[in-house]
Amino acid sequence: MKTELSNKELGNRIMIIRKEKGLSQEELALIIGISRPSLAQVELGNRKISIIELMNLSLNLRLSIDKILSKDFELKEDDISFEKEEKTINEERISMPNLMVDKFRNILLYILERCAGKANVGETVLYKLLYFSDFNYYEIYENHLSGAVYRKLPYGPVPHNINSVIDEMIKVGEVKRIKTEFHGYHQTRYLPLTKPDLTELKASEIDVIDRVINQLSDYYASAISDYSHKDIPWQATEEGDVIDYELAFYREKPFSVRNYDNEDEDGI
Repeated sequence: MKTELSNKELGNRIMIIRKEKGLSQEELALIIGISRPSLAQVELGNRKISIIELMNLSLNLRLSIDKILSKDFELKEDDISFEKEEKTINEERISMPNLMVDKFRNILLYILERCAGKANVGETVLYKLLYFSDFNYYEIYENHLSGAVYRKLPYGPVPHNINSVIDEMIKVGEVKRIKTEFHGYHQTRYLPLTKPDLTELKASEIDVIDRVINQLSDYYASAISDYSHKDIPWQATEEGDVIDYELAFYREKPFSVRNYDNEDEDGI
């Protein structure tokens, strides 16, 4: 089907329809037959919607395709009325993290072991490596890696209550905290005293962490902080607030790590 609408214009219309119908992204994604992050990309105009997907939307929401694609698009009261079926979805089940302490400890030990010879990896760089590992994994697999909660602070995202975890690791002899200097700046570093238990991590999880380490572990603190400030989840969050993992689905290159192109078939 041909239309003069750009992907961005059509995506914006679909977002308006979804909100007017009182649907969550999860619910509309199920109706259309795509994943929630794919719908987020459709609404942003970064992914085309196929004719089959548009037909699913049209039939289930009782809204004609001609209406959706019309030059003078406007929703009226009759268009908005829609009886939503009961869903068994609990969106908070996935999006709200729950820290898996043992797993987080082993992720931390793994990153520290991989970066042991890098003098630039102090607290600031370490926190960003953890953040990108967690959020990249969530964007790709729609599930949590460590379950850590991150807050937006002036120098970038920081895992909440990490000090209590590290203090316990120091107490049991898993890591050592040292104060040093790096290029004239005070730096706090952590040295691993034991090896991570890799049975706690799946191959897909290690792969995501390795990619983050390979990409970002050579950054200095100021550079990786500046880089994290350009990531949509950090930008879309008020200072001091918890960063919502769902915001990972609104990323654009170079931050987006999911291949949405493979989910696009016969776009309009």
